[in-house]
Amino acid sequence: MNDVIRQAAAMLLCYPDRAFLDRLPLVRAAVAEQEPGEARESLTAFCAYALQRTELELGGEYVRTFDLKRRRALHLTYYTDGDTRRRGHALARIKEIYGACGWRLDAAELPDHLAVVLEFAARGDREQGERLLVRFQPGIELLRASLEGSPYAAVLDAVAATLPPPDEARREAARLAAAGPPAEDVGLDPYGAVRLGMPTTIGAAR
Repeated sequence: MNDVIRQAAAMLLCYPDRAFLDRLPLVRAAVAEQEPGEARESLTAFCAYALQRTELELGGEYVRTFDLKRRRALHLTYYTDGDTRRRGHALARIKEIYGACGWRLDAAELPDHLAVVLEFAARGDREQGERLLVRFQPGIELLRASLEGSPYAAVLDAVAATLPPPDEARREAARLAAAGPPAEDVGLDPYGAVRLGMPTTIGAAR
C-alpha cells in the first residue's frame, strides 16, 4: 500500500501542468483501490479538489503554496542545511544513494525534492527510500504543519501516514521552526547553477 500512496503523492506534488491533469484520473483510480485509511482518504480528497480546478487555478495555488522560504520548501535539505555549503554535500550524498541503486534523475531536478524522494521510495529502492524519508521526517512534519488550511495539507497527511509515529520528528520540527534553516549565501557545489523551482515531472528512471 505504501508504494502506491507514495507514488501518488509524488505525482500530486509536481507542478500541475497539462500532464498533471491528464494523469490525475489515473492517480485517483489507483488511490481508490487502496485499503481504507487516512492515506487513501487524504489523497482522494485532494484529487477531488484538483479535478474541480483549471490548470491556471491549480498552477496559481501551487506557486502561492510552495517556495524556498522558512517553512514551505519542498526541497528537504533546506530544512536541515538551509542555503549553506553543507547543503551541497547533502545533495551529493542523496544523489550517490540514488546512483548506487541504479536510479537516475533528470539533470534539471534536485535529488531532495519531496516528490523525487517519494518516487524513489515507491519505485526505486524501498529500504533506502524509507531511510531517506525518515531522515527528513522532521522537515516533512514542519512542512505539513505549515500547510494547515491548504489543499496540499491532505497530500502531506498521506505521506505522514506511510511513516513511523512522528513524535520525535515533531519535536525536531519544532526545533527547526524555532531556529530556522541555516543561512549562508553560497552556491550548491558540486551542482553549480541549478534550477531551484519545482519540477514539472519526475525524471528518474531505473
